[in-house]
Amino acid sequence: MKARIKWVQDVMFLGESGSGHSVVMDGAPDAGGRNLGFRPMEMLLLGLGGCSAFDVTLILKRGREAVTDCVVDIEAERATTDPKVFTKIQMHYTVTGHALDRKKVERAVQLSAEKYCSASAIMAKTAELSHTITLVESQPTPTGATA
Repeated sequence: MKARIKWVQDVMFLGESGSGHSVVMDGAPDAGGRNLGFRPMEMLLLGLGGCSAFDVTLILKRGREAVTDCVVDIEAERATTDPKVFTKIQMHYTVTGHALDRKKVERAVQLSAEKYCSASAIMAKTAELSHTITLVESQPTPTGATA
């Protein structure tokens, strides 16, 4: 895996992934930025949420659960002194589907957190991670219909 960070100006950087995608990172105005992109620490939280949501949806689909949506809302606290690492991270999963089995969803979240999500393993070195789940019932898609 490769990544490249290129300085644009002030505290703005262009991140380029080895897979050919780009993202702008910038600082807040009080740090010399123009607020034109993600903060680098926000990128870490996005990576954590994306990694876990990927795992959870894949596990549920492989378990033949009729999952139609998965949203992970994250709130984090950081240390007050440098390095300002994350100290607490609350992840709330809203999983939508038809007749979802709560125990299977809970197990998918647990497996992601404890076994599969590399980002969770890294973040757990400095932060207390906690997880909550809300299930939302959706109507099944009629056979032959497209969503």
